Amino acid sequence: MDEHKNKIAELVARTLGCASTQVLAWIETPKDPKLGDYALPCFLLAKERRRSPMAIATELAASLAAPARDAGVEAVRAVGPYVNFTLDRGAFVGSTLTAILGQGDAYGSSDVGAGKTVVVDFSSPNIAKPFGIHHLRSTVIGAAIVRLHRRLGYRVVGINHLGDWGTQFGQLITAWQRHGDEARLDREGIPYLLELYVGFNQELATNPGLRDDARRAFAELERGDPEARRLWKRFRDVSEAEFRRIYDLLGIQFDAFTGESFFEDKMAPVVAELAAKGLLQESRDARIVDLTADGLGICLIQKADDSSLYVTRDLAAAMYRHATYGFTKALYVVGGAQSLHFQQLVRVLELLGRDFAKGVVHVPFGLMRFKDRKMSTRSGDILLLEDVLNQAVARARAIVAEKNPTLANDEGIAKAIGVGAVVFNDLKNRRVRDVVFDWAEVLAFEGETGPYVQYCHARIASVLRKAGGKSDADLARADFTRLATDVERELVRKTAEFGAVLTRAADACEPSFVADYLLELGAVLNRFYIECRILGEEPATSDARLALVRAAQIVLKNGLAVLGLEALEEM
Repeated sequence: MDEHKNKIAELVARTLGCASTQVLAWIETPKDPKLGDYALPCFLLAKERRRSPMAIATELAASLAAPARDAGVEAVRAVGPYVNFTLDRGAFVGSTLTAILGQGDAYGSSDVGAGKTVVVDFSSPNIAKPFGIHHLRSTVIGAAIVRLHRRLGYRVVGINHLGDWGTQFGQLITAWQRHGDEARLDREGIPYLLELYVGFNQELATNPGLRDDARRAFAELERGDPEARRLWKRFRDVSEAEFRRIYDLLGIQFDAFTGESFFEDKMAPVVAELAAKGLLQESRDARIVDLTADGLGICLIQKADDSSLYVTRDLAAAMYRHATYGFTKALYVVGGAQSLHFQQLVRVLELLGRDFAKGVVHVPFGLMRFKDRKMSTRSGDILLLEDVLNQAVARARAIVAEKNPTLANDEGIAKAIGVGAVVFNDLKNRRVRDVVFDWAEVLAFEGETGPYVQYCHARIASVLRKAGGKSDADLARADFTRLATDVERELVRKTAEFGAVLTRAADACEPSFVADYLLELGAVLNRFYIECRILGEEPATSDARLALVRAAQIVLKNGLAVLGLEALEEM
């Protein structure tokens, strides 16, 4: 479909005397398929040409009618202020289905990112603290952004920037020195570390001097005190083992597991360069970069005790990543509350003369909220992500046992459904919006859910098995002129949109575009099943419709893969 869109853009550009890339940005897809396959709004041309959009649309449609036929366009019509283009039914259906059946798992991919590198910083939980449900958003959004860019041909480096450095480790070391128990740490792992952390914060209310103890402990850690380093490494090892178990459950991998501590020896050169360039100032015994002229306040670089801060480590990390990977874009999938931090990070990089700063992008997301509770690590009130995933799998297992008790590999299918329900429930929401966590919605298996999309795929697999398992090569030779109904054309058109959806989702770092698309594809499939019989029809018609649903199945599988869900053959 992109090929047809490009040809239309070139025709319009020649007629208007402008760049085809500009026209491409204007072209839309009408919501009502009866209006056509593409639409060119003429509002933007009205001011320049000093004519009404309707008059411009009428004139353009008349001048494009004849040459558009060479671009595979069946009809060009002015509809109000729009010029609508309807593609030639036979050519469009044949080229689309042949492409999908021929490309298979590669369908929707492109080489738009060839030769470019994208670094994606995501998930990044703090060590010594449980992996809670509030970590889900960064984790699954970031993983989907990684997959989207890989689909478009980018070299992608997925980084888990573990929170394994900072003053909280001074607090934990202080708590350990007062109450630590090696045997309990061996038995209980992170829950015990959380207990120590919560206890420390509770003690602060009656013993505020503990705050100074914690600051001294972190300063010792930064200076390389052997005992402080030993404890820190112990806490990190315990945490990383648990985190990797959860990532395995989600099917997520990273190319680099370099936390904040990795940049410990890389911060001094950053501070020195800031000082050498006259950017560093003293303020209340701390060292800062004054960004008030930019409306960004004071950027604190180093505390009075010389200990570092997040921005110090992030400056070192950005420089290291560019030197190591040569990124075109560095995406930080971090909550929206950190917006000022990243604005300061980019501005300081600019002041340091780093041209790559323009490619450093904060990808914010909303909070995970609850109907009847608040989460707080300090108070110990955390809903563990692993518990959520396990409960979702258990519910899926019960539903599978009830509806299909003879199903083989029921445990693997239950896991795919349960985990997929949790992941899709998050990704179907617009990234910047807050998500209200509701068990009833998360674990629903009907409606706008991951299991619904997985079922759409499994239903097609069942139809294809009943048809005798014809190969994609056989189906590609079907007579596509048999696909003559409006719903068949709409289904072809919807499958043809997949590549454009991936591009738009990657550009916006918005996985919900893919989730929306898969739900829309499922809705068109259901209308198709109602209006069109597949098996039992005249052989030529049956083969054409089998080719159509097989193409839809390929698109469903590829879309689910982008979001991190498994495409099931049976449910």
